[in-house]
Amino acid sequence: MAVSRGSKHQTDRIESEQRQTYRYRRLSRQRRPRQTLPLGEDINPPSSSPSQRRQHPIQLRAVQPNSQNPSRPKAIPLNRYAQYPSESSIYPNLKLPKLRAINGIPIRETSLGNRRMSHPPAATPLSQPLNPRQENSLRRQKRRSTVSTPSEAKPKRQSSRSQPAQTGKSRRTRHSQKRFSGIWIQIIRLLILGVGIGAIAGTLLSVLDPTSKMSMRSSEAAEGNPQESPTNQSIASTLPLRQEITPLKAQVQTLVAKNPKLQPGVFVVDLDTGAYLDWESNSIFPAASTIKVPILVAFFQDVDAGKIRLDEPLTMTPEMIAKGSGDMQYQKPGTQYSALEVATKMITISDNTATNMIIHRLGGIQAVNQRFISWGLTATAINNPLPDLEGTNTTNARDMANLLYKVNQGELLTLRSRDRLLDIMQRTVNNSLIPQGLGKGAMVAHKTGDIGSVLGDVGIVDMPTGKRYLIVTLVKRPHNDASASELIRNLSRTVYDYFNKPTATPSLNSMPISTPAMMVSGLLIGLQGTIL
Repeated sequence: MAVSRGSKHQTDRIESEQRQTYRYRRLSRQRRPRQTLPLGEDINPPSSSPSQRRQHPIQLRAVQPNSQNPSRPKAIPLNRYAQYPSESSIYPNLKLPKLRAINGIPIRETSLGNRRMSHPPAATPLSQPLNPRQENSLRRQKRRSTVSTPSEAKPKRQSSRSQPAQTGKSRRTRHSQKRFSGIWIQIIRLLILGVGIGAIAGTLLSVLDPTSKMSMRSSEAAEGNPQESPTNQSIASTLPLRQEITPLKAQVQTLVAKNPKLQPGVFVVDLDTGAYLDWESNSIFPAASTIKVPILVAFFQDVDAGKIRLDEPLTMTPEMIAKGSGDMQYQKPGTQYSALEVATKMITISDNTATNMIIHRLGGIQAVNQRFISWGLTATAINNPLPDLEGTNTTNARDMANLLYKVNQGELLTLRSRDRLLDIMQRTVNNSLIPQGLGKGAMVAHKTGDIGSVLGDVGIVDMPTGKRYLIVTLVKRPHNDASASELIRNLSRTVYDYFNKPTATPSLNSMPISTPAMMVSGLLIGLQGTIL
């Protein structure tokens, strides 16, 4: 059966359109950059590499309407980089579907038989101008392609500028590190300089005025609350001892060696410097009448607390009358005395009856012993009322030294009560022991103790030079041996002569304090010079 010529042309035209659509679809997958050249010109550069030519071995052709026969398009050979006309420019009556986007790339759907294909829109022929809609579509496509492929351009920029940027960053890092280290060096220098200056200044102050700290502490206590009683405060903290006085200890050893039958316990403390002498200070001795010193401190503590008034009348009862020293024993029972008068007689004339009256007023022996324990006195205790001829009441040299130091510092009593206590002790009648070893113009606030087995004296000495020291001497002896009193006098004279030397204070305290401080400050200044 013969096929008409018209139907054959129609069949050829349909096949040509299908082939052209297939070619467009293949071209759209390439995503090659567009080039603006006249339609029909070969833009395949001669210098293109064979690998690029092998990528698309099929030479595509663009078509445009034939001027002689519009129904048959004229084929124009182009290479794979050519810009191809769109279907709408070749076939104006062709209705194209709406655009949509997949992965940010605009595409349109095309029907081929029973299949529904999606591909990007074909390019507009270069020989014809684009309408506004097509121009906007092209701009959006270029913008999306630029946004979707930022990673392809960034490595090139980074590779081209990586070296200068890295060099600048390293320079900034080095500069910041250098600046940071410079700041720390300056801080370290200032710290070293400040520590050195502080050490030197502290050393000079300790040498020039070693008592300023103690006087400031006493004045603060007086100004803060002059009527507040430091009752039940503890003296568990030891004396501020700095260095033992070795030359003085050698002299004491010589004196003790001359009296082998005596057993002394001696403790001396320079209240200005903290230098001390310790000779068997922890040995326990019968207290004798030295026990009256802590009793007097307890009495003035109650006065500060408002428990006792100085003008309060105290009645002497028969059970309180005691033999031995004192004149109150010869008065009639029922005689009344003011509390201050009784306390004064207890110290100045060592009245045993007055001592028993004060103990009773303080609450009894157990209450007084509890007060001693609260102060930190480990060896001081009352076991029997006065007179204690058997020596059951005990103490030691270190307890007495600690007590006198705290009284002098105003830590157990207010300053007013402390001054009254020291004034009473300065009026002690028996001056045959420590006062005998002092020079002219020296003053001492002390209390003696004397029974057959022990002889003692404790006190605080003020020298004419302004130095103050405390001294405690307790001596066990054969019954009523007179050599004990001679030993105490010799010990007092030896201690006084030593502190009366012009070089005594610098050799004992200033050098131990200042020399290490000066060494430390010199070391710090030398270290600063090394860093600089």
